[in-house]
Amino acid sequence: MTPGKFWGLRRMADAQGRFKMLAVDQRPPIKTKVAEARGEAEPLYADVRAVKRALMEDLAPQATAVLADPTYALCDALTILSPGHGLVVTLEDSRFGEGADGRLSKAIDDWSVSKIKRIGGDGVKVLTWYHPEQDGASRQAQHDFTKRVGEACARHDISFVLEMLLYPLAGDAEQTKDYVEQSGKRADHVLKTVEEFAAPDYGVDLFKLESPLPAKEVPPPGDGETATLFAEMGRLAGRPWVMLSAGATQEAFRNVLHYAFGAGASGYLAGRAIWWQAFQHFPDMAAMRADLRGPATAYMAELNALTDEKAQPWTAWFTDPRPLGSDSEWMQGGYTDLEGRA
Repeated sequence: MTPGKFWGLRRMADAQGRFKMLAVDQRPPIKTKVAEARGEAEPLYADVRAVKRALMEDLAPQATAVLADPTYALCDALTILSPGHGLVVTLEDSRFGEGADGRLSKAIDDWSVSKIKRIGGDGVKVLTWYHPEQDGASRQAQHDFTKRVGEACARHDISFVLEMLLYPLAGDAEQTKDYVEQSGKRADHVLKTVEEFAAPDYGVDLFKLESPLPAKEVPPPGDGETATLFAEMGRLAGRPWVMLSAGATQEAFRNVLHYAFGAGASGYLAGRAIWWQAFQHFPDMAAMRADLRGPATAYMAELNALTDEKAQPWTAWFTDPRPLGSDSEWMQGGYTDLEGRA
């Protein structure tokens, strides 16, 4: 492991190597709710920014790191977060292209891995929508985009956090293009997606994974078949991984984490499961913040206690997690500057 990637993962985790990360990078879910609450066709920038600022002010103290988008959240994150917080920054645009039978990812305009590194980010996060049976051109486009990001993260020596969400095909039941998990998804499709992006040429350092089963169908802890599915997902990941919530209810996400931690997950990177109920008070910011400081904070504390008890430290994936090489090798070896020069 190179020094930059090692340091990034350390900063995103707690002292024991467990991730308790808060996501505030959501754009369409927040923007849609804000516009509806105001009775407007488009949300006001100031409203979306105010929501994200409140989420960070009230919930970040419970987190080891925050995932922020550069459009609405990053500016405030740089002043709100403590020096001890890790900072993961979104690269992908929420405006996706559409292939013949798949969604196509792209970077936010005028935004790059290099810029995330220069502003002090500890990790680059990308969401790659994917389906192992989508049309070949769309599948290849997603492969190529993700590989380019992995190569850029290696060049700039910054951690690559990859999130995959199964994108329903046109003929699938319960078709939706919203930012939620596919409610009728098949576990084998999720597992094949993890297996694909675990290949070394993608350069992923930390996976942000969805449940192999729809979260609402994950039973309380103790089901052997569900435990086997999560164990297989962890085996295929082959590196540190955390769970995403994808709009799951609090009870459902709690069940998901029990199985994930039993399968070797090192924590969570979640947003809506924690703060969505409080957000329903918008535009009453006082009521929203009261819920953030009350039930949302209490729920996050519960997740953190579960993480402390059951999650596997990310360092357990490595015989020796320290950066490879000596000081002289770092100075004289193949590291490049921010412009990519040797």
